[in-house]
Amino acid sequence: MPAGRTFGAVSRPAGLSCLHGEGVTGTPEPEEAVMPRISLTPPRTLLTRIGAWYSRRTYGKVLDPGQAYGHNSRVLFSYVRMEQQAAKWNTLDAGLKHLAVMASAARINCSWCMDFGYWEGREKGLSPEKIERVPQWREAREVFTELELLVMQYAEAMTETEPSVTDELAAELIDRLGEAAFVELTAMVALENWRSRVNSAFGLTSQGFSEACQVPTGR
Repeated sequence: MPAGRTFGAVSRPAGLSCLHGEGVTGTPEPEEAVMPRISLTPPRTLLTRIGAWYSRRTYGKVLDPGQAYGHNSRVLFSYVRMEQQAAKWNTLDAGLKHLAVMASAARINCSWCMDFGYWEGREKGLSPEKIERVPQWREAREVFTELELLVMQYAEAMTETEPSVTDELAAELIDRLGEAAFVELTAMVALENWRSRVNSAFGLTSQGFSEACQVPTGR
């Protein structure tokens, strides 16, 4: 999974459809094609060749972020290592972590990250309804637990420019999660800000992890 956010694109299991469209009348409009702002054909260095080989062998194709990062091998290597280390963090509940990541990606409007996040959430066995409602969680509060709502509120507040985290919100999360899990939550939201802002700046859009997925308005 860590390298999967750079090089690995996962073959969609049979029957997996875009969560935006499940149980909704009408067909979602396909996302308008947008050209990336950077070439997705990086120099064929040893690192990019190994990464591309691993991705094709494991997932069937290569992710656009890995191709974009591949223009700078040092940045690519450092980023992959960071993702590998982050994948080992296990203090915070995985479901809460994923909701925080998706709330941050939705706030930034990272089409690629949301597309990947819908697939990843399904693979982790998370509730499809919850995953679908993350971008509009304020209008679907009944779907989530009180703690899940706090986590998404915190993720959005961290993602704002300027960050709008309050003392009260942080204190309540520390009280409910404990300090170690709170630190992990904060670090994961920061990591997703990196992913989403970089991918958005590169002009990367969804690669079809879920059918016709677009980023709905978060507010």
